[in-house]
Amino acid sequence: MQYLLRKLLVMKTSISYSILLLTFLLTGFACQNEKPKAIDELSNLELLRGDLILCSGTEFGDISFALSCDYSVREAFDLAVSLLHSFEYREAEKAFVNVIDADPECAMAYWGVAMSIYHELWTAPKESDLKKGARLIEIARTLEMDERESAYLEAIATYYEDWQTLDHKTRAKKYEKAMEALYKSDSSDVEATVFYSLALNSTADPKDETLSNQRKAGAILEELFKERPNHPGIAHYIIHNYDNPPLAHKALETARRYADIAPSSAHAQHMPSHIFTRLGLWDESISSNINSANSAVCYVEEAGMEGHWFQEIHAIDYLVYAYLQKGDNVRAQAQYEYLKSMTNVNPEGLFAVAYPFAAIPARLALENKDWQGATAVEVHKSNLDFEKFPWQEAIVHYARALGGCRSGDLELAKSEIQVLNDLHDRLEEKEGNEYFANQVLIQIRTCEAWLALGNGDQELALETMKEAAQMESSTNKHPVTPCEVLPAAELLGDMLMILDKPEEALAAYQENLRMRPNRLNSLYGAALASKEMGKTEETKMYFEQLAELGEGNAQQRQELKEAEAYIVQI
Repeated sequence: MQYLLRKLLVMKTSISYSILLLTFLLTGFACQNEKPKAIDELSNLELLRGDLILCSGTEFGDISFALSCDYSVREAFDLAVSLLHSFEYREAEKAFVNVIDADPECAMAYWGVAMSIYHELWTAPKESDLKKGARLIEIARTLEMDERESAYLEAIATYYEDWQTLDHKTRAKKYEKAMEALYKSDSSDVEATVFYSLALNSTADPKDETLSNQRKAGAILEELFKERPNHPGIAHYIIHNYDNPPLAHKALETARRYADIAPSSAHAQHMPSHIFTRLGLWDESISSNINSANSAVCYVEEAGMEGHWFQEIHAIDYLVYAYLQKGDNVRAQAQYEYLKSMTNVNPEGLFAVAYPFAAIPARLALENKDWQGATAVEVHKSNLDFEKFPWQEAIVHYARALGGCRSGDLELAKSEIQVLNDLHDRLEEKEGNEYFANQVLIQIRTCEAWLALGNGDQELALETMKEAAQMESSTNKHPVTPCEVLPAAELLGDMLMILDKPEEALAAYQENLRMRPNRLNSLYGAALASKEMGKTEETKMYFEQLAELGEGNAQQRQELKEAEAYIVQI
């Protein structure tokens, strides 16, 4: 018997938080055809259900996705797609499931759940999610749908098919090719265009210095953004595609708009800071991440979740980095003290939790050149099992090794470099993750360079440090991090200054500032190198930039005191 449930949309609002919409008026009843028996299996798939948790309101941008499902579910379906575009994956799945509950024969709602558990730019789905996605597609195939809807369903099916034998990267590429065909078959299909651009970004080669996928996707989206200025996916994916030094400037206007397009999304509040960070706009990054962290806290409270959510912790990582670049150690340390209170973290997004748990204490020591403190950096104590995150664990050992090299504890440095080598081998051989293995290898080369310097071999030290800097410059950073823990180009400048090569050091600092504008330590290094060379005007310029950057924080960093003293003296 075919039927359609419409449950009344429930909106639950307090002074500042909303829980939203989704259930429809019961209308209509039995027709002659029975629903497909496969739909009865839905109760066994552990689908997320319940009222939507939307702390900051119900605004997620404008979506209009034509589909052949019952007219009564279309507004709810568009909301679900909007949530999907802002990576509000839990709520997106719930929203699509609510559509299924209201109209079990809406095939595209099954597509939506399968999309919601893919997480293209994050970590690969776990086995239970892959099984769930594959079964949802099987059920959807038994339902009636038009040709275009079938094309969407078959596109995502390419990711879930043969998941037992094909790796994530291969399946992601198959999905990208399927979306390309869908996009080319009708370039007026906005959603096909937007999802294709995301697929391009997800399969981009991190070693591709030309950024071919990102440039292609960005160009498509920029043109579309003129016609759809309030579409959340267009704005969001422009930011992701331009989240790199050569292209970041192209996304600044979009970054400043995205938070207003989807003000109810914690992720949308955070994403603009990716561009602000790339451009060294620290005040804007701070504001963005405070809003995101607050929204994430609200979500946890409203959802009744245990522990802290990764969206909050990810925002704090970017927040700490921005404070450190302004020389604001007090606020950076306050965030770390708060982080140390987080002994229980929510199971969702643990990859994004592990990174700041390792990077924040490392940054606090290394950015301040507290080499002795760096030797004592430890993995943050929580319910997180760091054995599962060797790339993130390597950050702690990198800080200790570099701290040992710079503080004179060369035996400690050697032992920590050995740990880094073990982690590198594990990433490369056992886990088959070439990208993360390469990131650890850069850290190993960096530490080996400083160890060689500590042992008096200046030629080997400089050669190895240049190698590390070259390796880093040819690899894109991972979006989970605001910046490398310490950029290799900056460390190369530091080494060149120690070796009394100020001209080469200045070039290294300038290169780092080109890639990572307004880094405090690079501005300071450039000022010292210019001063050593007798370039008074250039020295003044860098010190003035430094003083402006750290305005109000001079008492917290010696570098800022020097900048102010030099400016007054001149």
